[in-house]
Amino acid sequence: MLDRTATKFSHVKPGDTDYVSGGLRDFFLYRDLGIADATHGKVIAHLVKANMAPETGTGWHRHEADFQIVIMLKGWARFMYEDKETLVQAGDCVHQRPGISHYLFDYSPDMEYLEIVSPADFKSIDVEPVCEIPAPTPWK
Repeated sequence: MLDRTATKFSHVKPGDTDYVSGGLRDFFLYRDLGIADATHGKVIAHLVKANMAPETGTGWHRHEADFQIVIMLKGWARFMYEDKETLVQAGDCVHQRPGISHYLFDYSPDMEYLEIVSPADFKSIDVEPVCEIPAPTPWK
């Protein structure tokens, strides 16, 4: 049976929280959706959008997390998942299995995605490069 006392009801509207810098990557903006608070840190859900043109990308890393999905809402992003280049476009959903080495290296100016991760305080760990990274697409 679902324990309804372990989490809180949450309803966050667009004007309730702003996009802010200071998240995991300085070239993205993040909008908190209130899920980390509502789940007492079990899950985080935030919107992520492009803030600056891609230059170096995220670097090779992995996450210490039990669950992570990215749902692309607008635009597109190119990732390396291990040695496989993956184009993620609006409408796509990616499940990043725990511990997968990856690198987000290119994205459109209108890129925006929903990211859901458990636990909320997941860690990013830099890893050795898996392969060469293609150059990003210049913004016009």
